[in-house]
Amino acid sequence: MHADEKDPITRSILAAAFSVSNELGPGFLEKVYERALIRELGMLGLRARGQVKHSILYKGESVGDYIADLVVQDSVIVEVKCVEGLAPEHVAQCINYLKASGMKRGLLLNFQKPRLEWKRLVYEF
Repeated sequence: MHADEKDPITRSILAAAFSVSNELGPGFLEKVYERALIRELGMLGLRARGQVKHSILYKGESVGDYIADLVVQDSVIVEVKCVEGLAPEHVAQCINYLKASGMKRGLLLNFQKPRLEWKRLVYEF
């Protein structure tokens, strides 16, 4: 896992997230930030879908589902949080979403504090 800092899609997602954070500030539920982010990404010309389900397969059979908060341009998973701070379990959750979806890039966004907290993840298969 390493930062993929040259990716224009994740840079645009971060720009949108900072815009949402600056406009709304902290204190709302995750769903509010998720919806605002979808709107902001759309205004930037990026396709974003919310609550995207990915099945977990075990020996060819579905054994459960993961639901990603957002998928942008069918290539980046965005997990929205409103917590005191991003923790290892949030990183693990995002990595599991990447594994389940087959996508390589993810962003964790925490809107809980006045300043947006974020982590960029790249999962190498």
